[in-house]
Amino acid sequence: MWPQLLISSEPGYQKSACVFLQCPRFHTTISRHKGKTATEHLWLMRHFKDPFVKAAKVENYRCRSAFKLLEIHEKHQIFHPGLRVLDCGAAPGAWSQVAVQKVNAAGTDPNSPVGFVLGVDLLHIFPLEGAIFLCSTDVTDSATIKKIQEQLPGQKADVILSDMAPNATGFRELDHQKLINMCLSLLNFTSSILHPGGTFLCKFWDGGQRHLLQNRLEKEFKNVRTIKPVASRKESSETYFLAKLYRGIKTPLKE
Repeated sequence: MWPQLLISSEPGYQKSACVFLQCPRFHTTISRHKGKTATEHLWLMRHFKDPFVKAAKVENYRCRSAFKLLEIHEKHQIFHPGLRVLDCGAAPGAWSQVAVQKVNAAGTDPNSPVGFVLGVDLLHIFPLEGAIFLCSTDVTDSATIKKIQEQLPGQKADVILSDMAPNATGFRELDHQKLINMCLSLLNFTSSILHPGGTFLCKFWDGGQRHLLQNRLEKEFKNVRTIKPVASRKESSETYFLAKLYRGIKTPLKE
């Protein structure tokens, strides 16, 4: 049953997800996907049966990853109205959708402070009310920091999100190392972007170099924890570090 799959009690979306999963008109087969390899067929079957994929359609989220962020927020309260959020690796925009809702970036609640959401990605992102996107932009490039600061109110963010990932090579440890390096590159910018006391949430693939990222986070933040959301597939090595209460340590940027 859906309530056992999704921890979150976010108003409305549990109920609508349950209704969606019980509705026979959304039954899908992959017989029409001719010309696919056996591996591709297996991926498609898993994708179409995934309850989070179906729930994302019901809730109008751009992809299933929205439920990972919703769950993390429900447990750890990383957002509130009025916060400034930088979403790194934002495409297709599902995390930005969640952030816009939680910080009131679109001003939908007139009685709450209005937040700000800036998404950055190398890929194109379709417009989203309440968010600004910098596309074709590499957030790990030191030249990008000025563009980001120009957009952020006060040139600072209260929350930095990173769901970015490199193009997979198929070699697990190599992919792990590449993602760890991307997260470390992003951390190099925190002293210029993240407000003291701020929050940093990043995805990594588990492996032998996770300690490099964890040690760095524990040096720069007062509270660091490891999270594996329910919406992350069990067979995936995908995990998240949630670092809160940024100390404001100045880390020199590499030219």
